[in-house]
Amino acid sequence: MALRLGIDIDGVLADFRTAFRETARECLRREVVADSVADNSLSHVDIDRVWNHIARRANWWMTLRAYEPAEIGRLYALARSNKWEVCFLTKRPASAGDSVQFQTQWWLEQQGFYLPAVITVPGSRGDLANALRLDVAIDDQFVNCAEIIGAGPTKALLMLRDPNPSMQRHAIDRGVGVVSTLAETLPVLQQLQELLQTQRGRMIRLSDWFRPKTAETLPQNPRSTRPVPDEPEPAKPWQ
Repeated sequence: MALRLGIDIDGVLADFRTAFRETARECLRREVVADSVADNSLSHVDIDRVWNHIARRANWWMTLRAYEPAEIGRLYALARSNKWEVCFLTKRPASAGDSVQFQTQWWLEQQGFYLPAVITVPGSRGDLANALRLDVAIDDQFVNCAEIIGAGPTKALLMLRDPNPSMQRHAIDRGVGVVSTLAETLPVLQQLQELLQTQRGRMIRLSDWFRPKTAETLPQNPRSTRPVPDEPEPAKPWQ
């Protein structure tokens, strides 16, 4: 059976953070620092103003830049050659112009993924993953990944584009694989395809796959190590 994939858009394929920051500068008419969206430097009032501005912009979702345009084309080629069934998942709010679904489909085709299946997600990612019988879901939010693996057999990959060692350890310890780019993800999907063909229905622990190997080995010169002497047995009371 072919691999069934669910792929989030913003943060995985599309650079939403930069687009939101640039729109915030235009809307608020002041400088907005690079991490203001991520670290909550913008007030709730400011964020609401920006979202209202986006809602009035025709086809705003078509303007986002892709993180790795060539890799989206590679994803399409791999999906075609391996007969993968790919669903793109998004919970984008509406903007003026065409529907969110149409804007997202148009954007994906511009990146080289033709005839994309786009599903706007109104509720639980876990319920949707179960309903679609997904093998793997890719998302940039750990809460979504945790919801997916907690709801059923779907495996989850967390896209961490910014280095975050603590979140990486947290995700892997809970059975979520971690990747940092789409280029890194595609070989993982190919390996999963091969693995699922032989082990579909069995438990596949992504935590074991992504956790760094810590097996102890001898030093370069194994003769430099000496065996640890056994501790002497305690003297018996009558000795």
